[in-house]
Amino acid sequence: MSVSTAGVVTRPEPASAARTPVVRKRRPPDLRRWLSPLGLLVLWQVAGSTGVLPEDKLASPLTVFASAYELVLDGQLVDAFLVSLGRVAIGFLIGGVVGSALGLVSGLSRWGERLFDPPVQMLRTLPHLGLVPLFILWFGIGEEPKLALVAAGVAFPLYLNLHAGIRQTDPALLDAARVLGYSRFERVVHVVLPSAVPQTLVGLRIALGAAWLSLIVGEQVNADAGIGYLINNAREFLRTDVVVVGLLVYALLGLTTDALVRALERRVLRWRAR
Repeated sequence: MSVSTAGVVTRPEPASAARTPVVRKRRPPDLRRWLSPLGLLVLWQVAGSTGVLPEDKLASPLTVFASAYELVLDGQLVDAFLVSLGRVAIGFLIGGVVGSALGLVSGLSRWGERLFDPPVQMLRTLPHLGLVPLFILWFGIGEEPKLALVAAGVAFPLYLNLHAGIRQTDPALLDAARVLGYSRFERVVHVVLPSAVPQTLVGLRIALGAAWLSLIVGEQVNADAGIGYLINNAREFLRTDVVVVGLLVYALLGLTTDALVRALERRVLRWRAR
């Protein structure tokens, strides 16, 4: 027992109760969110089966799934998937290095911001998908324009978000680190860069979405392999089922990579939930 300043006797809380951690119950997924997609899928199938939606306009879901199964069995879809995945990986690596380097230099240095930020801000206002004719003139019609298009789609979101994350570092944290005797390099490593991680991860998610969008456009330019090549061949023979299969693969790849970044975000930023 203890006596408060007002003279009221209070009972102290048990130490074990004070240290009991709060267990948060995980909510089950809301299955109601799947009602409208499933309803649209059923409606699509009914429209295809009754002839309201002709096969030459848009194949039914069952036809699409059967075609996907056949493409997987004969290896066409797997080969196309690996080619497209390789293009995105290489283009993302190039664009990520360029965007991150420019973002670091411009964010950490006043001179770097004066030199690099104005041209980057001007270039980012251009729709990068409209650069396809210019990339073809520069690099030809091989793999280079496809990789350049993906790299351009990746570099700008990463640059903008990394630059913004660095510039938005809390000045109070920098002052505290300076008082503690941290050097400039130590302040950058221990304060500035960790503060920029959340914004950078947002840029990473946007960059991945732009990468897949850029690949869809890039693979329409004289592609001889990949998902885009598969779609172009199907278009020539009016195979809407194969076209839809290719589009679904693009969508699933985009969703998968976004989910991976979100999982990384939850792991890296666990301290924010405490």
